[in-house]
Amino acid sequence: MTDIRWGILATGGIAHAFTADLRTAGLDVAAVGSRRIEAARAFAEQYDIPHAHGSYDELVADPDVDIVYVASPHSHHLEHATLALEAGKHVLIEKAVTLDADEARALRDLAAARGLLVMEAMWTRYLPHMVRIREIVAAGTLGEVRIVSADHTQRLPSDPSHRLNALELGGGALLDLGIYPVSFAVDILGPIATARAVGRLAETGADTEVAIAAEHAGGAVSSLAVSSRAAGPNTAHLVGTEARIDIDRVWYTPTSFRVIAHDGTVIEEYTSEVDGRGMQFEALYAEHLIREGRTDSDLLPFDESIAIMATLDDIRTQLGVTYPKER
Repeated sequence: MTDIRWGILATGGIAHAFTADLRTAGLDVAAVGSRRIEAARAFAEQYDIPHAHGSYDELVADPDVDIVYVASPHSHHLEHATLALEAGKHVLIEKAVTLDADEARALRDLAAARGLLVMEAMWTRYLPHMVRIREIVAAGTLGEVRIVSADHTQRLPSDPSHRLNALELGGGALLDLGIYPVSFAVDILGPIATARAVGRLAETGADTEVAIAAEHAGGAVSSLAVSSRAAGPNTAHLVGTEARIDIDRVWYTPTSFRVIAHDGTVIEEYTSEVDGRGMQFEALYAEHLIREGRTDSDLLPFDESIAIMATLDDIRTQLGVTYPKER
C-alpha cells in the first residue's frame, strides 16, 4: 500500500476497470461513493474497499481520501470534480475531462486557487509503449514526423437511452472515443491549428461517426476516424521522412509496434508486457506528482486538455451537435 489514498466517485464500467488496475498495482483504495448505497457497498465488497458512501458529498468529505477519481458521465464531470476540489481533494477526471473547454477552464482555475492537482485520465499517454514511442520521436529516428493517422472504432449499443447516445449525458462518439486519437495526434504533433470534420448523427442528435482532418501548428497533418456503430482496425501510424511507426491493434491499450525505415528495414520491435488493463500507470503518475507537491502533469498539462476540448468544441459545431446546456 502507499500513503496516498484513493476515492472512487461512481461505480460504472470505467470505475471497475480503473479500480481493478489500482488493486493490481497495490495502490490504496480507501473509499467509493455512489448515488445508491447498495451500489457502493457491492463495489466496496468486490474490491475490498473499507468505506462505502451513499452520496458523492459523503465520499469527498471522507478524511481517509486524498485524491478522487471522477468516473461519472461527461455531463457531470464539472459538478463532481468541483465537489472534490472544494473539499480539498486532488482529482483525476475521466476523459473527456469535461463537456467543453469552458468547463475545463473553470476546473483549472479552481484547482489553482486551492493548490490541488487536477489531471485528465487520458490513460493511454502513460502506457509504457507510448513512453517508448515519444522517446523514439524525440531521438529523431523518424526524421520529421509529417503524418499521424489513427482510428477508434467500436460497435457499441445503439439504444437511444444508452449513455453513449444521450446528449444530456454528453453522449456521442467524439467525446467518448474521439478524444483518444485527437489527444494522441496532439501528443505527437503538437497543438491543432485547424480541424475539418464531417460526420453522421444518430436519431438522438449524438454523433456516431466522425472523420477529422487536422493541421497542426508545426505544419504536420493528422487523419483521424471515429465510430460507435462499427468496429474497425483500431491501429495508428506515425509517418516520418526517415521512418514510420506502425502501432498494432488496439493502439490505445498495451500493444506492440514496429519502427520501419523508409526502405522497409525493421529498426525496432516493441511488445508491451503489462499487468491488467494498464490504467494504473496514470494513477501512479498522479501519485508521483502529489508527492512532489506538483499540481499539473507534464505528460498532459491541463492547459493542453483545455485546448483539446476547444478542438472538440469546434468539431461539434461543424457536425451540428449541441448539448442541452448550450441551447
